[in-house]
Amino acid sequence: MSIRLKVALPFLLLTVVVSVIGVYVVTRLVTGSLTERLTNQLLEAGRVVSDSFIRQEGYHIGEARRIVFTDGFAEAVINEDRDAVFKIADPLFGTSTVENMVIVSPQGTEILHLLKDGEGKSIRVEQDTGAGQMPFVESYLRNRNPQDPPHRTLGGNLVDEKAYYYTFMPISVDDEFDGVIILGTSINTLLPTFKQIALADIVLYGMNGDVIATTFGSAGMDNLDPLNITADQYQEIIKTSEKLVRGENNVEIAGRPYTIGRAPLQVGNDRIGVFAVALPTEFVLQVSENNRTTYVIIFSILMLAVIVIGYFVSRKIIVPLYSLVRTSQAIAGGDLDQRTGIETGDEIGVLANSFDDMTAKLQKKTHELEDANETLRKMDKTKTNFISISAHELRTPLTLIMGYSQMLEEDLKGDPEMRKLATGILEGAERMTNVVESMLDVSRIDSNALILRKASIQLEPVIRKVQMEFSPAFEERNIHFSAEGLEKLPPVTADPDMMQKVFYHLMMNAIKFTPDGGEVKISGRFVNGAEPPQVEISVCDTGIGIDPGMHDIIFEKFSQTGEVLMHSSGKTKFKGGGPGLGLAITRGIVQAHGGRIRVESPGHDEEKFPGSKFIVSIPVPHRKDSGS
Repeated sequence: MSIRLKVALPFLLLTVVVSVIGVYVVTRLVTGSLTERLTNQLLEAGRVVSDSFIRQEGYHIGEARRIVFTDGFAEAVINEDRDAVFKIADPLFGTSTVENMVIVSPQGTEILHLLKDGEGKSIRVEQDTGAGQMPFVESYLRNRNPQDPPHRTLGGNLVDEKAYYYTFMPISVDDEFDGVIILGTSINTLLPTFKQIALADIVLYGMNGDVIATTFGSAGMDNLDPLNITADQYQEIIKTSEKLVRGENNVEIAGRPYTIGRAPLQVGNDRIGVFAVALPTEFVLQVSENNRTTYVIIFSILMLAVIVIGYFVSRKIIVPLYSLVRTSQAIAGGDLDQRTGIETGDEIGVLANSFDDMTAKLQKKTHELEDANETLRKMDKTKTNFISISAHELRTPLTLIMGYSQMLEEDLKGDPEMRKLATGILEGAERMTNVVESMLDVSRIDSNALILRKASIQLEPVIRKVQMEFSPAFEERNIHFSAEGLEKLPPVTADPDMMQKVFYHLMMNAIKFTPDGGEVKISGRFVNGAEPPQVEISVCDTGIGIDPGMHDIIFEKFSQTGEVLMHSSGKTKFKGGGPGLGLAITRGIVQAHGGRIRVESPGHDEEKFPGSKFIVSIPVPHRKDSGS
């Protein structure tokens, strides 16, 4: 999908969706469902009021248990020890938000009655208020079942004549019936809090339909007659299964129109009364039915205007982006002379200018790199020529030195001291000859002048020959050498002398970087799953290892691991010296045979000696079927 569609299509779809939703909201949710929205709000307010009473009951039960399970309380109630009960319950009552508490003994005696005054101070009521004869209390006393569930009711207190929300519970310790506890909170305390949560005014009704408490009193309403209902209406509502019974609409209360919904107040299994929630009629914005057409027209015009504006806005974005795309594709193709030509003052213009500036710098750096690469190429060619010429020039004097050294060594058999000096000269000349030969091999590899005299050969004799050459070094350094799988390898088409150089350099490398007492192992296997089939030779050591970042670099000319100046002089000594050409020659010879070489090593560590593994893969020619 093009960017034009990615920008324009979602914008268009979003505009249409928003417009349709806007028309729907205006024509249906605003103008067509005012009654439903108001009813839903009343239902939600009613649910919040019911839940608030349930939470208050939970608080009552928690406070009751806190008092009942205080040490000595149940025993004092059973013994009707009024002073002991008061001494235990009064401090707990004082720290609670409960405003009324009555304790009835198992014998039905009201042994404690506490109230809180307007300042929250505890008052002890001395007279019997008849709590023992209340229906729920009589039921508890009659059943004497400590497992009876709590009950709740709305009722007035004869002492202060206030309406309370009461919770009744049996007193039970050690699964015995020890009396009844009654906790109550004033309705006048609860309703303002519930109003803040429900966001609606609340009315509570008595059994005759009269208002016993309401939050409208805070608005200065004295005449509650508009809120009253009949006793029959009360009975009808308290028995209904509906969540909310709609009352009158536009009831004027304190000079303001309200809509009222009434419902039974149920807490647990008890329906304790009827309550109402009231919302101002203007709580929901009322829009006339005849405004639908007007809103549809307005939204349609706005939708068309947004589409037109979006078209021009998208063009201002898309056209420069297309220019950027075309320019970037041309630059990716190698045309660094291309420029965007965008000159807007916005963010895309800034991006285009930055892109053009980056392209110009890239073009400049590219030219500089091309010039530098050409210079390096010429320098590398000069270096290669120098190495080749130097090596050729050194071969003649080295040949003379070696010849004369051999003659001196032969003539000085009777003089051990002088013969030792002649032998040293001969060994040094041989080592220099090896270096010169390595330089010549590198020169031939770099100039693609390496001549291979291929034949069908077995690699085991080649490797064994190299092993024999290094036998003194293995013995001197106490390095254990082992080989496995070589005798089972199929023949390969290769230059035997060149392959000998490959394993000469790899074996010498393994010896140099393996400490005394280490191990060098050569193993071979035939890989028939590759195409073409391959012979794979691994040269493993238990040496100092190679850092992962050096795995490619070590195959370059003159590359060496570690600190070169710290290397020893002997070529087979631990960390012995050398010109750093062995692995470069090895790679060149292997690649000339169509194979490849790689190294595996977890890292460089001269204490733990993680070791290295060099793996040489040489292709094996396809075998002809015996019947062909």
